[in-house]
Amino acid sequence: MMPEYPWGHDRRFNSYTEYFKRSFGGRVQKLAIDAGFTCPNRDSTVGTGGCTYCDNNAFNPSYCNPEKNIALQIREGIEFHSKRYRRAGKFLAYFQAYSNTYAPVSALRKLYGEALEFPDVIGLVIGTRPDCVNEEILDYLGELSRKVYVIVEFGIESCYDKTLLRINRGHDFAKTVWALEESKKRNIRTGGHMIIGLPGESRQEILEQAVTLSALPLNTIKFHQLQIIKGTAMAKEFEFSPGSFELPDIDQYLQLMMEIVEQLNPAFVIERIAGEVPPRFSANPTWSLRYDRVLSRFEELLEKNDTWQGKLYHPTK
Repeated sequence: MMPEYPWGHDRRFNSYTEYFKRSFGGRVQKLAIDAGFTCPNRDSTVGTGGCTYCDNNAFNPSYCNPEKNIALQIREGIEFHSKRYRRAGKFLAYFQAYSNTYAPVSALRKLYGEALEFPDVIGLVIGTRPDCVNEEILDYLGELSRKVYVIVEFGIESCYDKTLLRINRGHDFAKTVWALEESKKRNIRTGGHMIIGLPGESRQEILEQAVTLSALPLNTIKFHQLQIIKGTAMAKEFEFSPGSFELPDIDQYLQLMMEIVEQLNPAFVIERIAGEVPPRFSANPTWSLRYDRVLSRFEELLEKNDTWQGKLYHPTK
């Protein structure tokens, strides 16, 4: 007999798609926006060169260009997505490129307000770093989230300070915990982004992160396998020392993700279990599958092993 899952549908994990169906009554599509932000790890405030794995061009849709105003990017985004997702009638403006709270509150009000004025945009998804929010910004986001749907997606990437240092992240894990806890105090929805397979992390350490993450005040989480992007500092490291990287094939990765998900807090909505970049950007192209097929194989693996999100989850006090 199939167990009753606490998320209210029969998929074996707390699905992002189903979450939006429950929340909004139908499909909701993100529209990526490049609002021209930068990052304190690039402008020398924290560091230069950025995180060793990072190249925003690898995941920015073609219609995203900071030289275009936000309304134009939204219009082109709706046209772009209407060819694939004809049922989408509601949209979230996804401030995606770089650190999208890295500005004074006055500038954020203007940029976010422009997006929310657009018809059919029902809320915001704001990608940023834990060290790019302060109490004033969080107070504003708390105020805004009482009026419209807002979720702030923090790049966590790893729970280990040794890894954050190695990838030139520019902050420690304690900063992530602070940002999430301060967001919770203001009833701001939060998401987290994790990279699975960063150099120097053992398989056991990767699995143990599921327990650490599960104790955090997160609403959603997305996982990406490590993808080495051409032209990045990590690509140079990979070229000169490939033996310091352990890059699983698709079957190994899905097995690892299954074990992570088994331990993961079942209240977390899982947005993604893997990532995609165009092949021309990849310095280590190993998977030829599109994400929908990767997800299908993952769900087949969960069913084969009769397991599900949170099966092995034990709440911490």
